[in-house]
Amino acid sequence: MMQAKITSLTDGFSVASQIAAGDIREIAGAGFRTLINNRPDDEEPGQLASGAARGQAEALGVAYHYLPFTAASLTTADIDAFEALMAGAQGPVIAHCRSGTRCYLIWAASQVRKGASAEGLIRQAAEQGFDIAALRRFAAG
Repeated sequence: MMQAKITSLTDGFSVASQIAAGDIREIAGAGFRTLINNRPDDEEPGQLASGAARGQAEALGVAYHYLPFTAASLTTADIDAFEALMAGAQGPVIAHCRSGTRCYLIWAASQVRKGASAEGLIRQAAEQGFDIAALRRFAAG
């Protein structure tokens, strides 16, 4: 049984809470082709390390990308890197962190760059149980 909680944001992109070693097989079995880890290693004792996750994902034919950040440390360079990963990723894509919130945040920041309403995305996220109010700092302009 999968430990991570998965939330679909689009047909091709989902966010998840922290994955466990056993979750990667289920992620691959669910058809995800790309896994993005947005959680820094050693953020919490006992979390699955990126190196171990990469090995498991790649052994199952799932592309693995490590793009760690925190909501407070998220930069435009991180958003650029995320957009580049998404542009080249085989979908569907799943990104994970501790709760899924920072993955939702970076995805929403990429959507704001494409003209989406930051306030609309913040409300949508709140309806799904995510607080991405930090998005406002990327919406000024």
